[in-house]
Amino acid sequence: MLRFATIGTSGIAEQFLLALADVGEADYVAAYSRDLARAREFGAPFGARRFFDDVDDLVGCDEVDAVYVASPNALHAEQALAAIRRGKHVLVEKPFASNEAEARMVFDEARRAGVVALEATRSLHVPAFSTIERIVAEELGQVRLATFRFSKVTSRIARLRAGERINVFDPTLSGGALMDIGVYCVEPAVALFGRPEKVHALAVTSLADGATEDDPYGLIDLAGEALLGYGDKIVCLSYGKLTDDVVSSQVEGECGTLAWDQVSCPANLRVHTHEDRGMVFRVEGASVTPVESELPERDMVCEISDFVRAARGEGDALAARERFEAVTIDSLSVMDEIRCQTGVRFPADAR
Repeated sequence: MLRFATIGTSGIAEQFLLALADVGEADYVAAYSRDLARAREFGAPFGARRFFDDVDDLVGCDEVDAVYVASPNALHAEQALAAIRRGKHVLVEKPFASNEAEARMVFDEARRAGVVALEATRSLHVPAFSTIERIVAEELGQVRLATFRFSKVTSRIARLRAGERINVFDPTLSGGALMDIGVYCVEPAVALFGRPEKVHALAVTSLADGATEDDPYGLIDLAGEALLGYGDKIVCLSYGKLTDDVVSSQVEGECGTLAWDQVSCPANLRVHTHEDRGMVFRVEGASVTPVESELPERDMVCEISDFVRAARGEGDALAARERFEAVTIDSLSVMDEIRCQTGVRFPADAR
């Protein structure tokens, strides 16, 4: 059994624990919060037996083998490093770190310590994404265009407009729409096509509550779009927290187009096969083939299972981890460039 501790008490941490209960090789033993009572309140209903309000005490606990980090983004690298240096495996909620440099540091330390570090990007671990990879490689022909989309309005926008400074929209905590939701668009693009040659980005931005125009870390992004150039193909990323996007993501090849819903957990996959019918300006009538793909009830089970298998030293899982590490690093490189072009800076960028 791989014995887990959690850092963070948010909704995503709750979803993690619900999924963890479905993984047979894992056990939940400890919870951390800055408030010890909150750690107990959060962890006890899920079966935690140890509770901490000091990260050093948590990562030093002999009853803990692995730590799931779901704190504010700016703390991910620091807390992951603390766990790694005490010999713990780390599963870090997306985004893995504030920038590419931090991510490289964490992965390098994990490699030296002989432990597993993995980003908890659930959409890359579900069976449907393997199906997407296979279809893109085998059925669409030469890919020329692709679009990855994810925008949704949340209650946090209303709180932001009411003047509240909240973590997800706090640049000092490495927040913003790109880091919170755009990452779901960046990572599958990089997983499918690699690090792009060029990035061109625009964003809807605003000053964080209490920030001034001359504050180097005062600007926050609320929505954005980016074009990734690959020479022979162009990939469009569209993301935000101001509107609800109802358009499917898709990869367009010369022989067909693969479309799917919910880029954060791919569903309703279908292939539109190209048909040469002469001068036809609309393609809605083209042949469409639904694609069967498994949709787990709790999709985080897939990332946890991959992590547990890698931590146990299973060869195929360790090989997959190397690939996921490269995706994390290259994705943060893309996100760094998007932020650079749109004027969003984090304190981590100065280190």
